[in-house]
Amino acid sequence: MSSIVNEAHPWLENLVAYDPGKPIEETARELGLDPNEIIKIASNENPLGPSPKAVEAMKEAAEWVHIYPDGGGYKLRTAIAETFGLGRENVVISNGSNEIIELVGHGFLNPGDNVIAAEHAFVVYKLMATLFGAETIEVPDPGFAHDLDAMAAAITPRTRKIFIANPNNPTGTLVGQEAIDRFMDKVPDHVMVIFDEAYHEFLHDAPDTLKYVREGRNVVIMRTFSKIQGLAGLRIGYGITTPEIAQVLHKCRQPFNTNSIAQAGAIAGLADTEHQERTRNLNDEGLAFYQNAFDEMGLEYVPSFANFVLVKVGNGDAVFDAMLKRGIIIRSMRSYKLPEWVRVSVGTMPQNERCISTLKEVLA
Repeated sequence: MSSIVNEAHPWLENLVAYDPGKPIEETARELGLDPNEIIKIASNENPLGPSPKAVEAMKEAAEWVHIYPDGGGYKLRTAIAETFGLGRENVVISNGSNEIIELVGHGFLNPGDNVIAAEHAFVVYKLMATLFGAETIEVPDPGFAHDLDAMAAAITPRTRKIFIANPNNPTGTLVGQEAIDRFMDKVPDHVMVIFDEAYHEFLHDAPDTLKYVREGRNVVIMRTFSKIQGLAGLRIGYGITTPEIAQVLHKCRQPFNTNSIAQAGAIAGLADTEHQERTRNLNDEGLAFYQNAFDEMGLEYVPSFANFVLVKVGNGDAVFDAMLKRGIIIRSMRSYKLPEWVRVSVGTMPQNERCISTLKEVLA
């Protein structure tokens, strides 16, 4: 008997679904642990929790969930635009910044096209390209940092998109303004550059990519409320681009792609600069703690500009399993072709200290 699955797109056959970090509840069930004793420092979440102002705004919005959300996201798009000195027509809100990757694919990718990404960049770029029948050209990244000159050299007539994660996940590396400007001078008109800036707010001296939007270049800048605002569970993000590209992306998104509680929380979280500053300070302290500890332990790591550190531990899967059994969830990096490495998110200082003491025990 024939099956409809045989009619699925052939390029989906070898596609592997995205593997998220291990949830606390699942870990507790599987290992018989108290969920309150488990710490999750695997998914680059905000250890301080959500913006308190966002929580209050969400409680108020919950009273109105019998009404459909504003499908155009007027208030949130206005707040984002005013924050960055742009127009509302420059902003597309999305179900997590990941949805921007998908919208760009719907609008601009065809089977046989190619996209360019760094070898150790966020796996969803390749996953989404494959979903649309496009090929991914993975450019080596010496020192785990994007080689923008090599990425420019890899452009072909079939290239439609280049993804630049800055800071990059999972390596935490950053490319600076000079390298970005030099790269943009080489990008031809048939190529769109997507800057994934999910960790932008952790930077103290961030490169300016918004200037390319103001110049009318073929650029989309992805940002999120999941990280510094602490709203990962809401799945709310946004893209900043030219009005012309934004119009196309709006045509590609689902009706009501962001819910009313998420929109309310995001507006308040965007304005809560105090929570962002507290998070940034805690992150600076945590990064320094981890990197000093790894130095003392003689472990190779990648100096990070984000809210996590990539560290070489020998057998990443084995260390992940051993830490998990002790109630600490980190992220193994095999799916990023880095089987000897793990990624550790910055937590509260007690969480960071417990992680290091347990890691020493595991490696011993």
